Amino acid sequence: MKLISKKILYTAVLLLLVSSMPIYAQEIIDDEVKEVTEEKNESVEPSQRIKIDGVAAVIGEYVILDSDVAIAYQQLVSEGVSVEDVSRCQLAGSLFENKLYAHHAVQDSVLVTDAEVNSMVDQQLSYMTRELGTIEKVLKLYKKDDLDDFKKELFQINKANRLSEQMRSKIIEEVEITPEEVREFFDEIPEKERPLFGTEIELAQIVIEPKVPEEEEQKVIDRLKQFRIDIIENGSSFATKAVLYSQDPGSKSTGGKYTINRQAQFAKEFKDVAFSLQEGEVSEPFKTDFGWHIVQLDKIKGENIDVRHILLVPEVTRESIDKAKKLVDSIRTGIISGNMDFKKAARKFSDEKETKEDGGQLLNPTTGDTRFELTKIDPILYDQVSKLKMNEVSLVIPDQDRQGRKKFKLITVLNRYDEHIANYSKDYLKIQELALRKKQITAIRKWQEEKINDTYVKLNGDYRDCEYSGNWLKKEK
Repeated sequence: MKLISKKILYTAVLLLLVSSMPIYAQEIIDDEVKEVTEEKNESVEPSQRIKIDGVAAVIGEYVILDSDVAIAYQQLVSEGVSVEDVSRCQLAGSLFENKLYAHHAVQDSVLVTDAEVNSMVDQQLSYMTRELGTIEKVLKLYKKDDLDDFKKELFQINKANRLSEQMRSKIIEEVEITPEEVREFFDEIPEKERPLFGTEIELAQIVIEPKVPEEEEQKVIDRLKQFRIDIIENGSSFATKAVLYSQDPGSKSTGGKYTINRQAQFAKEFKDVAFSLQEGEVSEPFKTDFGWHIVQLDKIKGENIDVRHILLVPEVTRESIDKAKKLVDSIRTGIISGNMDFKKAARKFSDEKETKEDGGQLLNPTTGDTRFELTKIDPILYDQVSKLKMNEVSLVIPDQDRQGRKKFKLITVLNRYDEHIANYSKDYLKIQELALRKKQITAIRKWQEEKINDTYVKLNGDYRDCEYSGNWLKKEK
């Protein structure tokens, strides 16, 4: 369980292993006899011609291995993406583009802090540990013997990916679209080819969480206080206690350790306590949305700090669960009978902070809009709402919070917009988004063309026989 807001949903992308190596030439070098260098990061004289075994391509200062392409393919398969129409050349081209962005991000001094990358690595490890159960299973799956080495690999991958993202954002950040351009874009689409917008709905929900009894909260507080006494007065190891007792799977196996800065996506209460400590100091127990913690500050490293924490989660009793179930049943009955308005009930009863004040209305995390395209929403949510009519209230839906504790939901459809052909007036915002996206793609292609010509590019073996959208072979036009 990573200390981040529930809106953040992270999927681990593991394209192992991409290394970096300084390159000085500005030409495509013919494929020669394979040689293996012992040190991939060593400086190479301009006159030397070096070929690393298994190298598919070199883009600027980044090396792409043959295995990276294979792993990218396996990653798509593992995520359930159809690979029927995905070729090796397409995957390779995508990796080339990613490294081109990352290379020029470094050249343009785009800032990506180590603390930011370390936070991403921690999130990935937390996600994978939750999915597989233990960090040992994660290491076994990815065929790694040492956690520190694995984290270093993840660090390099995430830093390159983050640089690439920042560079793409920089390219398009000043691209704007005028109403005239939106109109021109729409008018240029033949009437028979205008997009079909699927059925969309606006949703609201009420979430009822069983309350944790005060005596359960106190049990956890007292236990953490005893841990603190053992550490401070009796010399017990904080790391050992974290391994044995912490309920945070993302840090339990590493003795509760995280490296963070003020910008890290941790709970505010956690950061406030962590940054108030002196080196070696252990905090009093404190609460976040994840449970109760104690924190020890290990080391201050400039803007970053190394901390360890122990998380304990109070138990919810059967009595609390039954009480919450009765409450949500009564709310549903009140709404169906007409004695209660759904939005007013959400403001009064819902335990979901993010939606409570808006009457339970949900925002689409992809678009930031209130509309959800029915065929594109989460499959679980689809099953819950696809058959609901306007203002109809769902049955009580059992759910779980981030700690796996039971909660209950009611969902209603506030509005439904049926499938239709794009209409300029009714769908202006969607058409504007499509027009802007097209203009951004044009800007990116123009940048890519220019930068490929200005960057060292070397493609090896069969990768020189592929057809790419970019001129990676630098052929004369």
